[in-house]
Amino acid sequence: MNALTPAAEATKLLPYQSRRTFAIISHPDAGKTTLTERLLSSSGAIQQAGQVRHRANQRATRSDWMAMERQRGISITSSVMTFEHEGLTFNLLDTPGHSDFSEDTYRTLTAVDAAVMVIDVAKGIEAQTLKLFEVCRLRDIPIVTFANKVDREGKDPLEILDEIADTLALDVTPVVWPLGSGVDFKGIVDLVGKQVLSPMGEVMATFADTDALFADAALKADPVINTALENLDLALDGYPAFDLEIYRAGHLTPVIFGSALKSIAVPQLLRSLGDWAPEPRPQPAEPAPIDPGSGKVSGFVFKVQANMDQNHRDRIAFVRLSSGTFKRGMKLRNVRTGKDLAVSNPMFFFGHDRELAEEAVAGDIVGIPNHGALSVGDTLTEGASIKVTGIPNFAPEIIRRVRLSDPMKAKQLAKALSDLAEEGVAQVFRRMVGADYIVGVVGQLQLEVLQSRIQIEYNVPIGFESINFELARWISSEDKKDLDAFISKNKLEMAEDKYGDPVYLAQSSWWLDRAGRDNPKIVFHATKERH
Repeated sequence: MNALTPAAEATKLLPYQSRRTFAIISHPDAGKTTLTERLLSSSGAIQQAGQVRHRANQRATRSDWMAMERQRGISITSSVMTFEHEGLTFNLLDTPGHSDFSEDTYRTLTAVDAAVMVIDVAKGIEAQTLKLFEVCRLRDIPIVTFANKVDREGKDPLEILDEIADTLALDVTPVVWPLGSGVDFKGIVDLVGKQVLSPMGEVMATFADTDALFADAALKADPVINTALENLDLALDGYPAFDLEIYRAGHLTPVIFGSALKSIAVPQLLRSLGDWAPEPRPQPAEPAPIDPGSGKVSGFVFKVQANMDQNHRDRIAFVRLSSGTFKRGMKLRNVRTGKDLAVSNPMFFFGHDRELAEEAVAGDIVGIPNHGALSVGDTLTEGASIKVTGIPNFAPEIIRRVRLSDPMKAKQLAKALSDLAEEGVAQVFRRMVGADYIVGVVGQLQLEVLQSRIQIEYNVPIGFESINFELARWISSEDKKDLDAFISKNKLEMAEDKYGDPVYLAQSSWWLDRAGRDNPKIVFHATKERH
């Protein structure tokens, strides 16, 4: 399909085919959380959108609910929002933009079928955007690009298109084009809706095709608009037309220029997701991918969040359904443990708010309250022995010893570290010699969040100390005797992770290389598939 037209009519779809499950990814401060709010507002899900940088008397954003998120104006955890629009059910996952929380974002991207990549037109493609894009590419996740902040001074739209095409090696297709920028911003051209809209969303002109648009004398009388239309003509000549199959294969991105803060082009973005984003796709699993049209229920845990409601000390596993029709009260088997779990109070989310989920289908995100029975990476089924793949742990880049100031709270500390390790806030290791807890994180901000949450949620004050190790690697060997011999010889450098798997702690990359050379039968892993 080459036309810029809807993929299907929602009224003719099976329930799971009406789902659009997508994530929003970006570099910090590109406007991701603000765009989330505007999408919810544009769909009619909320009446007044919040802003990330709000004054005390302004409403708070729906997706950033943790106290530290509101203090710092950043997203720390992935939020889930389910809403309906024009016969479709959207499951929107707002991910952390900060690189220190890339693990949470990576795992969230295993649960989506599409993504919106937000870039700041003044800054273009930034480091974290590039990292997250590479994750999407690994999973062939189709991407719609939202070039944000066109109402401010920024790069030329043609320059933005060239940068996306060159940096990401993607085909690009302009879908919504800006007329000027900054103080000279005059509106947008909606190439799908065939309308020219003012910054306030008023229709300035309509056109049957681009030839008619470029011949509109009234529009061309404005020098800013005339220059913008000339650049649009160049863009349409220089870049390929939209192709639905190529987009869904992850090789082409439609580009929408807009402003999240001013709600410019946000309705067009919502329309694009509804029309083009794929329905739930087959889920990678062993022994075979899971067909979303299968009648049997299956799903996997991609996130665990403790203490969303501190009054009830709750613990929620976020499950992406991969197939079947789930009904409240069903029993599902945790393939990892072999135990059945009666799901009596499943829930849908709207940021921090929640409602009981009576029924859900493939593509939906369901929260399951539990007390430690579910971990990230667990597969849930109606009895089938299948395992969803592609949900890893990453080796930490910062390692610290946990210092407990009150020895009487050792048991509470163990509980706190166990809970937060389940969430993926940090890796937690226990030394084989000595009783020290060691935490491993990707970035410094993760340590601050870990310390703050243990203090606030568990009333356990802790600190961190440097330790004589820089790197951690999981180890394995084809021969268990070789593995046992290595562990015995290097007991002082060995630890175990939460699941009891052996972890080698290295003083530096040189020591790690040396250990590899001296022990060729031992494999050192920078990632480990979640159980």
